[in-house]
Amino acid sequence: MKLTICELSYLNELILSCVNTITCMSLFKNQVQDEELKNLLNTHFPIHVEDYNKKVEFVKNVDTADGKLNVPQLNTSIFTEDVNESKSATPVTVNTNVQTFNDREIALSYFLTLKRAGKEYAIASMEATNPKLRQFLKDAYTMSCNHSYDVYQWLAKNNFYPFTIATGEQTGNIASIYNKIDL
Repeated sequence: MKLTICELSYLNELILSCVNTITCMSLFKNQVQDEELKNLLNTHFPIHVEDYNKKVEFVKNVDTADGKLNVPQLNTSIFTEDVNESKSATPVTVNTNVQTFNDREIALSYFLTLKRAGKEYAIASMEATNPKLRQFLKDAYTMSCNHSYDVYQWLAKNNFYPFTIATGEQTGNIASIYNKIDL
């Protein structure tokens, strides 16, 4: 089965996205100071390389590409609820003369990259007609989701990303709008 022009176009963009992610992660792994964040980057890195290689396989020969991606499990060992949600996130200072990244900048850059890539994988998978490619893109979406959850947990735990629990009143206001459907 050949690739459609749409699939080829998405793969091209997703491959370029991988080039960017892998390049940035290579730099980040050398600059990160926090051991937990360093471990996340080192654990995630080979999966991003595998993801890149699988996409290249699809472009080079869609018929022989195996499309099986090592999808990491969702790491639920860190719970956001353990974060002190009563504190405001540490204010951000924009660095306009970057020589090196601090850990917050590394984590935010990686987190936002994962979120954007996840959106692209979701869209591309919905338009893929090749079943093997479609499954691969769905797996890559799950990989991005699970990796972003890891990084989000680190950001929230370190007070680098806004984290606020909805109040009972806020939840009640929304919940009061909807009723279950009985069939």
